[in-house]
Amino acid sequence: MNQYLVLIVEDDEKLAVLLQTYFEKNNFATLVAHDGLTGVQLVHERQPDLLVLDLMLPGIDGWEVCRRIRKNNDVPIIMLTARDEETDRLIGLEIGADDYVTKPFSPREVVARAKVILRRTYKQPPSQLVRAGNVLIDIDRHEVRKDEGLIDLTPTEFKILELFAVNCGRVLSRLQIVEKIQDYAFDGYERTIDAHVKNLRRKLEDNPKEPRLIQTVYGVGYKLMGSGDGNE
Repeated sequence: MNQYLVLIVEDDEKLAVLLQTYFEKNNFATLVAHDGLTGVQLVHERQPDLLVLDLMLPGIDGWEVCRRIRKNNDVPIIMLTARDEETDRLIGLEIGADDYVTKPFSPREVVARAKVILRRTYKQPPSQLVRAGNVLIDIDRHEVRKDEGLIDLTPTEFKILELFAVNCGRVLSRLQIVEKIQDYAFDGYERTIDAHVKNLRRKLEDNPKEPRLIQTVYGVGYKLMGSGDGNE
């Protein structure tokens, strides 16, 4: 499943939640910040594909956020403002905003404008994300998060999890896993794969003894249960 990552920087918590809800209903991944400095930090740390930026923010305003980001980042920016003055819009566009939406607005309009900008900016969604329960696997960024916390995996563990992710819901035999990642000699491969799966479950499952994400299909192999898949 391919998703764009949208960062919403909005100090009105109710409006931020509303925008987040509409973006996620349209298959976007989201992050939220409630002040300008946190927004700038998240742009540098998480490299979102789109920034929805309120103009009036505590600490530093949206104009200053935009200026700082544009020094070394060309992420598309949609500015939100309660003021409908042509001068404000021109300033925002001149310092690097890609679009400008005046409050009050429909969240559907913001999502629609975001889709237009992203289609124009990217030919294909740039980041491949797979969600399995409370675990988010970002293949392109080589990151795994559980409940927003970063999970530390070994290179081999990530290779196996990536293989599960791109085949989400499909059963993979131990031999298929070995052939795909090509890290092991043939002898003893079953025990080796089982050991890595055990470690992945320890790091990712809420209860490793009763795994719900990486399930065993007895006599065949393993499969990753993505969001929307029924547990067996």
